[in-house]
Amino acid sequence: MKSMQELVRPNILALEPYSSARNEYSGHVAKVFLDANENPYNKPFNRYPDPLQTELKSKLAKIKQVPAECIFLGNGSDEAIDLVYRVFCRPGIDNVVAIDPTYGMYKTCADINDVAYRPVSLDEQFRLKADQLLQACDDHTKVIWICTPNNPSGNNMDHDEVCKILTAFEGIVVIDEAYSDFSTAPTFRSCLADYPNMIVLNTMSKAWGCAAIRLGMAFAAPAIIDLFNKVKYPYNVNLLTQEHALEALDEKIEVEKWVNILLQERSRMIRAFLELPICKQVYPTDANFFLARMTDAQAIYDYLVNKGIIVRNRSRVHLCQNCLRVTIGTRTENNELLAALRQY
Repeated sequence: MKSMQELVRPNILALEPYSSARNEYSGHVAKVFLDANENPYNKPFNRYPDPLQTELKSKLAKIKQVPAECIFLGNGSDEAIDLVYRVFCRPGIDNVVAIDPTYGMYKTCADINDVAYRPVSLDEQFRLKADQLLQACDDHTKVIWICTPNNPSGNNMDHDEVCKILTAFEGIVVIDEAYSDFSTAPTFRSCLADYPNMIVLNTMSKAWGCAAIRLGMAFAAPAIIDLFNKVKYPYNVNLLTQEHALEALDEKIEVEKWVNILLQERSRMIRAFLELPICKQVYPTDANFFLARMTDAQAIYDYLVNKGIIVRNRSRVHLCQNCLRVTIGTRTENNELLAALRQY
């Protein structure tokens, strides 16, 4: 890979990060805080939260089996996605390459940051070819985006093809593993030491059932994590989120039960969909959702909305014409969806 001096935006390398009161104080246990212009009343919400989420990272390190110094925590994974552009991509000069279709925020953040976005089509079964992504790169390509399991298709990207990209590409490779808890494939975060140019994203929103608290994770080499911490807002993860995440992480066994139930329901739902006359195909999935090609996705979507049942119509997405994306719900919710479709 190229050196950090070559990959990072020059102004970010030269940036003197904002130093908050909670960054500057460390060491002895204190009981009187008169440094941050906080209101002394309304404890504990009157105090700024830990800007580096030290306790939470320590707990996550044990669960994710990643060193704490290799963890960045943000306001959802979207913050980490945006930081990739802000740290590595010069507006109007650099570009990124991504599989297509995939999670829409990669392109949205590219547009916001004035970075050219180069989509490379997956094949008809939503599989990637490493050579095609690499051929789309040039001297100004700083980042390659890969989502696995992918959204909206749900399938894992071929491990060997991804490794080929990690080895051949000299820039940053971001692997979004938001849905990896539902997959049996090995995670890429387990091999961080092998790929210093890799950033792996994860989230509390999916398997952990904590979408409302907006906590995303990025795993990477300490040099990259230091850059993220340099650029992020001082108190980007609030106290309530940190506290709830600490509590949620104690429920690892319960989360594993949820995942097992959802996987069983996923298999049942796919079998049921394949029996529907209005369903033409269900694509293989390793996530907590599946993509189904229907006879008339828009009409079926509208019909379900009138029944108070909301799925996602992905017909306007590349390769997804007439496709509905269905998230796996509770057994009761899933049965309600099936009952409605059987009456369509």
